[in-house]
Amino acid sequence: MNHHVTLESEPLLAAAREATGLSRLDGPDLMEPLTRLTAALRSEAHLNAAGQQMWAERLHGILVTRLRACDWFERHPEILEEQLPPPVVILGLGRTGTTLLQRLLAADERFYSAAWWECRFPVPAPDDMAGDQRKALAQAEVAAILAYRPELAAIHPWDALAADEDILLLDQTLLSTTAECMAFIPSYRDWLIQQDLSPAYRYLERFLKFIQWQKRQRGIQGSRWVLKTPMHLGYIDHLLSVWPEATFVQTHRDPLATIPSFTSFVYSLWAGVSDTASPQEAGQQISGYFERMLNRCLTLREHLAPEKFVDVDFRDTVSQPMQVIERIYKAIDLPLNALARAQIMGYLATHPREGRPTHQYTLEQFGLTSLDLEHRFARYRARHVAAFQDISLE
Repeated sequence: MNHHVTLESEPLLAAAREATGLSRLDGPDLMEPLTRLTAALRSEAHLNAAGQQMWAERLHGILVTRLRACDWFERHPEILEEQLPPPVVILGLGRTGTTLLQRLLAADERFYSAAWWECRFPVPAPDDMAGDQRKALAQAEVAAILAYRPELAAIHPWDALAADEDILLLDQTLLSTTAECMAFIPSYRDWLIQQDLSPAYRYLERFLKFIQWQKRQRGIQGSRWVLKTPMHLGYIDHLLSVWPEATFVQTHRDPLATIPSFTSFVYSLWAGVSDTASPQEAGQQISGYFERMLNRCLTLREHLAPEKFVDVDFRDTVSQPMQVIERIYKAIDLPLNALARAQIMGYLATHPREGRPTHQYTLEQFGLTSLDLEHRFARYRARHVAAFQDISLE
């Protein structure tokens, strides 16, 4: 490992404290997940030099963010007095239209949403309440990511200024599933599965209050939040413990299409940090991950009122997005007024799906078979996937 790069928990924390001049951390404990994650990165991930550098910088950034966030909360206690309006939480496997639905709702100015730059850099510098510095950093980072791994442009519509995954905020606890999607770290993944992640969701609430507080300083007001990340599928109980009035929009598409597609995304991330990344290992991990998430979601839904959920077929999102939006607005009892309709249709008109590169992959390259996935996802497919659904791999 490059002698300038460390993936040891104590030196990483010391460096973050030195860089910020701050020492206090709040929220969930960071040291146990940091120690377990760094140990897995050193012993299991087989990181190349670029991977070592990326992970060291990423962990340094998380520690710096947590130190600076704690400082903001202590100096501005009014941040945590923010009242978050009820969220619409978009749930779904990757590649089921979740990003499109989130951005359509975010186009309505009555919705608060967290843009990629806000999630990636939630803590402002003293002179960057407007976010201009962070927007520039985020745009440069997205450009660098796509320059390094151009195939990612076919998998996700990257836009530093658009609404995106709030899992980037959960990442600040090191209790999210992002790490296992960015490196092969089975011991950390197995440890995380056994953890109570409710503290991570309570800390997500703190960060959303912080983002909302910043928005209100900029004159932005909303009456709803829209959140989205695939991880939420398995933790709707934690979301409800924070937001009892949340409404869930669950998007559906056959796992035989979505699992290999998302696996290709994860494998591309692994291959960017390791020269020995295995597509078969990625296939097993991602299929197992979503099998757990979907089954837990199905079980939790059995005990919740049906009106808490809006079920959306991926094909409808693609072919008739405004009808899907109308259903969501009806479920949350929000009038779809002329201005909101114009804003949403304006987004559709300026963001055509056809402009994205073709995404190429197969089941077999990830060691997956149709029969195995049909068996493992039988419960979900019986409940939410039409018997003769077109599962063409887009």
